Amino acid sequence: MTTGFFWDERCFWHGGGNYAGMLPVGGLVQPLDGGLPENPETKRRLKNLIEVTGLVRALDMHGAEAATRDDLLRIHPASYLDEFKRLSDVGGGELGRRTPFGPGGYELAALSAGLAKAALAAVLQGDVQNAYSLSRPPGHHCLPDYPNGFCLLNNIGIAIEAARAAGLAQRFAVLDWDVHHGNGTEAVFYDRSDVLTVSLHQDRNYPMDTGAFADRGVGDGIGFNLNIPLPPGTGHTGYLAAMGRLALPAIRSFKPDVLIIACGFDAAANDPLGRMLATADTFGHMTRQVMDLAAEICDGKLLMVHEGGYSETYVPFCGHRVLEVMSGSAITAPDPFADVFPLRQPDARFDAYLDGVIGDMAAAL
Repeated sequence: MTTGFFWDERCFWHGGGNYAGMLPVGGLVQPLDGGLPENPETKRRLKNLIEVTGLVRALDMHGAEAATRDDLLRIHPASYLDEFKRLSDVGGGELGRRTPFGPGGYELAALSAGLAKAALAAVLQGDVQNAYSLSRPPGHHCLPDYPNGFCLLNNIGIAIEAARAAGLAQRFAVLDWDVHHGNGTEAVFYDRSDVLTVSLHQDRNYPMDTGAFADRGVGDGIGFNLNIPLPPGTGHTGYLAAMGRLALPAIRSFKPDVLIIACGFDAAANDPLGRMLATADTFGHMTRQVMDLAAEICDGKLLMVHEGGYSETYVPFCGHRVLEVMSGSAITAPDPFADVFPLRQPDARFDAYLDGVIGDMAAAL
């Protein structure tokens, strides 16, 4: 089994400007290191960790060219791209909600999308069995003409349309397990029947006005969007149950040519922007679930595209666990919170409540 790992040092150079937490500040408040919670360290430390443990030697390492303007235009209108480029060239700015960027932000976002594009092409061409794209800035909140939630270009949408244009595949399934609703990817494909979008997220976290279970698509896309909003505190058992009873059956029925995961780690137990209590084991088990499904329905073709995750101490270990499973490597990075986070999981009463929530959604499908 060959696992591709697509990354570029320059993606760590994207900056969020004068922010502290989720809000712009100035004067009397000291900004966080890196500005936004979406800062370079979680991703850089994941790359560092796979080097320190030696897992990097089990991966097929790649860079990539930036996505071209033609690639971007398949998702984003020229008016949006032109204004993004203009602001990028004059030193940075903000186009949407919570999406500041510095000089060169346009080029860095295009590079992030280019990593996802190249990784998907490598999987579909059979160059690798599966792949991980360490994309930054992330993309799943970016609508065609409105960026938000740290996302400036829709990386997965751009990768899908580039693959379609190249004749590499026709049917795509996107499973988003970031703690926040994948509203941008949903919006791109909401009226389409050739892309199934499934979002597993904390209910009404971000954006607070999207992600409802009732939102199933429009026009030709009716039935090809599935939102799985879960209550805060869902935990390890709840995530695996939601995957097994809701997300995976929907993807199996759709029969895609490739399975793409919007791989956020902000459902982790100590993430500052989520309250879901997932662990490194949770991400490892979910990775095994999607790998088994991909082997069953699409010859193992699987791509992970990095999205959110804001704990500098834990994202590297969650990402390492995903890559261990993807590559089949025996090299591990022991979870430093393995003795703590299992003790914080929900009790039987909450699990019974959650079983009812998942059961009601399954019955409604």
